[in-house]
Amino acid sequence: MSLHLMTLFTAHPAKLINLLALFFAFPGGWLLHATRRREQRAMASLQAQRESRPSEEPTLDWATLRMNRFFYSFGFACMGLALLVSWISTQV
Repeated sequence: MSLHLMTLFTAHPAKLINLLALFFAFPGGWLLHATRRREQRAMASLQAQRESRPSEEPTLDWATLRMNRFFYSFGFACMGLALLVSWISTQV
């Protein structure tokens, strides 16, 4: 079975390169999705705090904002790298 897979990838290297692109795209997409969900939960929590205490204005802390920005940039970098690798596989 493993020999069959080995010959499949050596006969068609573009499939192996596309598999590599998939391995980059999946974690990048998951990271973007998870970061967006975490950001939505934080905004819902802030809205609930505003409604419970209208005299105070709650805000997100700086570390959370930096972490979200980093995760967004890393996720988009993974997706961009996956797109680049996928494009390279069409040239092979």
